[in-house]
Amino acid sequence: MENLIIVGTGCAGLTAAIYSARANLSPLVLEGRMPGGQLTTTTLVENFPGHPEGVDGPDLISAMHAQAEKFGARFEYEAVEEFEPGTPHRLKIGGNWIETRALIVATGASPRYLGLKGEKDLIGHGVTSCATCDGAFYRNVPVCVIGGGDSACEEALFLTRFASLVYLVHRRDTLRASKIMAERVLANSHIRPIWNAVPSAYVADSRGEVEAIVLSDTRDGSERNLDVKCVFVAIGHEPNTGPFRGKLETDEAGYLRQFQGTRTNVPGVFAAGDVADHVYRQAITAAGQGCAAAIDAERWLSETAAP
Repeated sequence: MENLIIVGTGCAGLTAAIYSARANLSPLVLEGRMPGGQLTTTTLVENFPGHPEGVDGPDLISAMHAQAEKFGARFEYEAVEEFEPGTPHRLKIGGNWIETRALIVATGASPRYLGLKGEKDLIGHGVTSCATCDGAFYRNVPVCVIGGGDSACEEALFLTRFASLVYLVHRRDTLRASKIMAERVLANSHIRPIWNAVPSAYVADSRGEVEAIVLSDTRDGSERNLDVKCVFVAIGHEPNTGPFRGKLETDEAGYLRQFQGTRTNVPGVFAAGDVADHVYRQAITAAGQGCAAAIDAERWLSETAAP
């Protein structure tokens, strides 16, 4: 029987591990199928407090991992296969069931990418899903955003602070975004919409960095190259809820709902980070939620402890 299990080792999960380990809860942390979360796919992180020169994403995650271990967190490279809420909660990992009094779900969310050939190798080299994270690396060069919803519009507007020109590529001839967001984008002279087009291939230079994207016209199938230094894919995220679906309450987009802080609808189960947050999606906000979840879990365990 565990006091606390934490699922996920991105910023949320590792911060929860640090706080709960310092509270002498000896948490068991399950690394899952993507140890370290999305930060392990990035290079330089310039907006995490305390690193004025920036820090590599994997290095930041490695340091947080070591800090959690220093205070007594235990790690296993296992993914949750099944989940049964109850008293205690049960998790199936590696074909075996384990039990825990409290649980923090910090499994993050996965950005939807285009699925084009060679895309995985270009992530972090001119393909990204986060303008806030990577926009500043592309100053005074042309970039493009793929998508037509509010998120794509927000990304495009943000990128005008850095890029020389922002192309907004959409498969239709009107934006899906809210009226106010669409109006802001269409009124911005630094944003150039490209209608009725879908990406069909990436073009990389000799260094393995993006130098263009091939666009296919949705009306006649004709293709052309668009010279850009970075492609920002803004077609949404998928929360990594996996075995928790149908067991924990979610919103209409599939993200875990939080009540009274980080509590879910199941007593003793808490959610932190991008698995519950589709608004901010930043390393620092995930870390903050991980802290809150650890404190909420510690208090819940204290309140429910046998006299």
